[in-house]
Amino acid sequence: MKDINSNFDPQLANLDREEWYDTVEELAEEDGYFEPLGKNYSTIFHEAGPRLIVTFETFGEVFARRNREPRGFDMVRRNGWSHLCILSDGGRWYRDQRIYRYFDRLVDDGFFEDFDQVLFFGDGPGGYAAAAYSVVAPGANVLAIRPVATLDPAQAGWDRRFIKDRQLSFSDRYGYAPDMLEAAAKAFVVFDPRNREDAMHAALFRAPNVLGLHAFGLGVDILPALDGMGALEPLIEGAMDGSLDTLAFARHYRGHQHRLEYLRPMLNRLESSGRIGLAARMCRGVLKTQKRPRFAKALARFEAALHNQA
Repeated sequence: MKDINSNFDPQLANLDREEWYDTVEELAEEDGYFEPLGKNYSTIFHEAGPRLIVTFETFGEVFARRNREPRGFDMVRRNGWSHLCILSDGGRWYRDQRIYRYFDRLVDDGFFEDFDQVLFFGDGPGGYAAAAYSVVAPGANVLAIRPVATLDPAQAGWDRRFIKDRQLSFSDRYGYAPDMLEAAAKAFVVFDPRNREDAMHAALFRAPNVLGLHAFGLGVDILPALDGMGALEPLIEGAMDGSLDTLAFARHYRGHQHRLEYLRPMLNRLESSGRIGLAARMCRGVLKTQKRPRFAKALARFEAALHNQA
């Protein structure tokens, strides 16, 4: 059920970079605001209903979407929620004093107290930020996809994926994401347990209010896969009202495993890792119920490779 009726339709799809920023700024002036936070970050606020979703997104990700909208715009249109987007355009990990001061100001103004429910949402670096900054809104829920706990080498030196980003400080304010979830009502951490580093970070989110949700086989592609499956929006809605649990996640996730958005990355990972036998079995399973030329061609390739190995 929508919080309010919304005719929100910003029409950003065909705009270039400069036009996009100009249009978003004009749009925000109608019922919110647009505010730059230094060179690499900005905020977009759209006021609508009594529930608020706070998203952490990158300009590259937004511009890659067909409608070139921040993901939170979907929830404004779909549910009539209010939306606050922290947009990164060249920044990394949302570790910036300007962002700290911005959230400090919102707290001082009682901004989050005006909403009945708040959800912080993000993926990857945005998932980290969603968890880290949720502390500013006690009682909020959090949906963090593939979040890191920290990149402080003293605590996560085993994660070698982001060596260059270790120059950022993760030991000052809003630094260690698991600790920042202390005031959250519920936090949902989505990760692929077969991805070693993501699973190790997820294990550090161990508070009683944290629920780990396993997206088996999706690796680093969890967000686009869930989106393509049509599972993302109901998961966000369940996280907002706190009803999301392991069973609900499994229902949305497993119910879409026959779709290409799940099958293609799984096939690619099996082939790239040299697990040809398992990839062949997967193709046979798919072809039993679906006509998929790509999987038929892949199966022929795998069977030839297995024959040559014999």
